[in-house]
Amino acid sequence: NKNVRDRLKERQWVVLGFITVCSVILLAKAAQLQILDSTYRKKAEATTIDMQTLYPSRGLLYDRNGKLLVHNDALYDITATYNRIDPGMDTLKFCELLGIDLATFNQKLNKDWTSSQYSKSIPFVFLSKVSAPTFSYFHEYLHEFPGFSYVLRNARAYPHNSAAHLLGYISEVNREEIDKSGNEYSPGDYSGTSGLEAYYEEKLRGKKGIAYVMKDNMGREVGPLQGGFLDSAARSGENLQISIDLELQAYAEELMQNKKGSVVAIEPSTGEILAFISAPAYDPNVLTVNRNRGESFSELLSDTIRNPFFNRTVMARYPPGSIIKPVYALIGLQEGLISPYRQFVCEGAYHYKNHSWGCHAGPGVHNPVSAIKYSCNSYFYSLYRQFIEIKGFNQAGIGLESLNSKLEKFGLGTALNMDYPNEQAGFLPDDDYYKSLYSNEGGRWYSTYIISNGIGQGEMELTTTQMANLAVILANRGHYYTPHFMVEKNDREEFNKRFNTQNRVPIEPRHFELILEGMEQSITGGTAGLAYVPQLRICGKTGTSQNPHGEDHSVFFAFAPRENPRIALAVYIENAGWGGSYAAPIGSLIIEQFLKGKITPSRKWIEERMLNANLIEKKDIAG
Repeated sequence: NKNVRDRLKERQWVVLGFITVCSVILLAKAAQLQILDSTYRKKAEATTIDMQTLYPSRGLLYDRNGKLLVHNDALYDITATYNRIDPGMDTLKFCELLGIDLATFNQKLNKDWTSSQYSKSIPFVFLSKVSAPTFSYFHEYLHEFPGFSYVLRNARAYPHNSAAHLLGYISEVNREEIDKSGNEYSPGDYSGTSGLEAYYEEKLRGKKGIAYVMKDNMGREVGPLQGGFLDSAARSGENLQISIDLELQAYAEELMQNKKGSVVAIEPSTGEILAFISAPAYDPNVLTVNRNRGESFSELLSDTIRNPFFNRTVMARYPPGSIIKPVYALIGLQEGLISPYRQFVCEGAYHYKNHSWGCHAGPGVHNPVSAIKYSCNSYFYSLYRQFIEIKGFNQAGIGLESLNSKLEKFGLGTALNMDYPNEQAGFLPDDDYYKSLYSNEGGRWYSTYIISNGIGQGEMELTTTQMANLAVILANRGHYYTPHFMVEKNDREEFNKRFNTQNRVPIEPRHFELILEGMEQSITGGTAGLAYVPQLRICGKTGTSQNPHGEDHSVFFAFAPRENPRIALAVYIENAGWGGSYAAPIGSLIIEQFLKGKITPSRKWIEERMLNANLIEKKDIAG
């Protein structure tokens, strides 16, 4: 009847309504799981699609002659997907293949699965830094261990044991570096930490790629997703040629064995750095990315006597000693304070009231040439006071600021802006510095308070690279190019912008020959006699930098030949005494080796003495 039919229709609508509501709920939940919430989608994709990061080959480094300095060795990370691992796998065999024990296996495999950092269905790094030989053996049996895979990385390797400070090393990035990188780095990646590896990181690191690989329900690879259409290839880092001469670098490092100090050699015509030595150093191979690296790093770091990580070429600030004298002489000639014929009388010391400052040159009468040849302190004390008292004895601050403005043109008191990290600026004390230093006297100070600056023994400090650059300026008769490692072929635009600009000092060219004559005579018959090389016209100057805490420091800078010079350098050896005793002969051996390719037989005894000298342990008895 009609009533029955009406009740059936009502129930039908109720049932349909209930089914509709349930359908909407189920659809909403499915949408939430599959569209809005990416957690489950990512886990599902991980079981069917493996997104593999393709790591680029890091750029190689070559010396100026095309000799390989740094290359890459294969290194592997073993990854694991927990849900895909066969519980019945031969764990002992697995451990034996990778050279680990069972405890390590369990510790590496069992993660905190409650943490968002790990998922049982997403691959994680099980074992990192597996060497190529170990991996090669393991890879033969990899098919026996479902759930395990690998990622290829590249580690640095060095065919030579030279230039550790110059080249630098790479390290695993930390969280701060990852956050600042704009997705460039991920946990486990490596980047340049020091030296050229750090400075040219963007050029050397390359660009990562991605490969999407399809997997079956057993986690086995079955082929690329969409035929590899979505993949992007890794782009290798740039190979860079740098200005260093590997043979010269290695020879200079030999001479600096068992010594503390640094050597920087530069090609004057270009500003290209030929050798860059900080001693003591270390074999760069001990810091390659291997599983014993931490132990090696800690051992080097704990060596507080040699301090091998400290880069003395650009980070150590030293009083220059007497090598600053030729610079003062040039400024004095330019300012008309001295002339080729004006002489100063030295009585074996410089006297002022009741004070006297000694002079190793001994009594005599000196003009600019002989003052440099014999390194007369009295001559340069007198000249320095003229600089500072240019506006009168009571206006020392004005004179100092005027002198500093000229020294800054020589690249002093500021970083040279070379292509190398952590370069220090050195230090030029100014009027404010001395006002603070003599605050107990109301900030008043006079030329006689700072007279030791006149021979490079005061508060002025330079880096060895700045000293070498001074030699370049003298070699070029008044100009220099910013010292650098980049060569033009790497990046012509950047090279021209930064390193192809001539920096001139405010000295007329005519004044240089007089000073160079004094420097050449210093080699042929003055304080740098052990630096004389037959048939080579070397112009140089020794320095002895006083050290209140022990033996004085030995200093030397030079260039050669006098005409059309090809090399300029500075040598600074800590606690080695007179400049002519160690720094000068070592500098001359480096120059001779570079220009002649060998050491003159008559100078072999000097070479042997320098090679055998142990100035760290004080076992050198040669004098």
